[in-house]
Amino acid sequence: MAKKQDSVYFDSFIKCTDYSCQAAHMLEETMADFDAGKMEERMAAIHTVEHSADMEKHSLLNTLIKAFITPIDREDIMMLSQNIDELTDNIEDVLIRIYYNNIQQIRPDALELMRIVCRCCEAVRQMMEEFADFRHSTKKLHEQIVRINSMEEEADKVYIDSMHRLHTTCSDPMTVMTWREIYSYLEKCADSCEHVADIVESVVMKNS
Repeated sequence: MAKKQDSVYFDSFIKCTDYSCQAAHMLEETMADFDAGKMEERMAAIHTVEHSADMEKHSLLNTLIKAFITPIDREDIMMLSQNIDELTDNIEDVLIRIYYNNIQQIRPDALELMRIVCRCCEAVRQMMEEFADFRHSTKKLHEQIVRINSMEEEADKVYIDSMHRLHTTCSDPMTVMTWREIYSYLEKCADSCEHVADIVESVVMKNS
């Protein structure tokens, strides 16, 4: 396991991915039980989570600035922190776009894509829980990375199918433009999960 003085970094990664999971589940619940009249309330709630994630990221970077020795390269710590933060930001961005586009009803395939994103976020959190022991857990981490990559591919397929369905069944240009944007941001959430997994894989390779 990580040394006590190093655990602050790994604990922070876990906390930040937990915020991503919280935001993802809040978004899924909002979309599954959609009520346009509650959007401002939902926006405020998810922004509170995103703000907490920002504060955790800043705290980690402040620790990094003062550190003499770090358990992994400083650049990798920064990249992981920033990419996990971007994941949470992207989740909030989906809700923002649902709100400012004045969506009144959620398309079923958007909810399907969101559920994949939730599973991706949970897998990222599990990966980060294992990451502290990366020197002795390469096999398990590799399995988790492959799993995240597979889920991102699943999200890509649902995204492509959803976009095709949108363009072939919807005749209103404004509706097409609106949902294209929302689908694209949902797909970005899955991409963000894969980016975090790619950085973890790189760290493991460099330190093996």
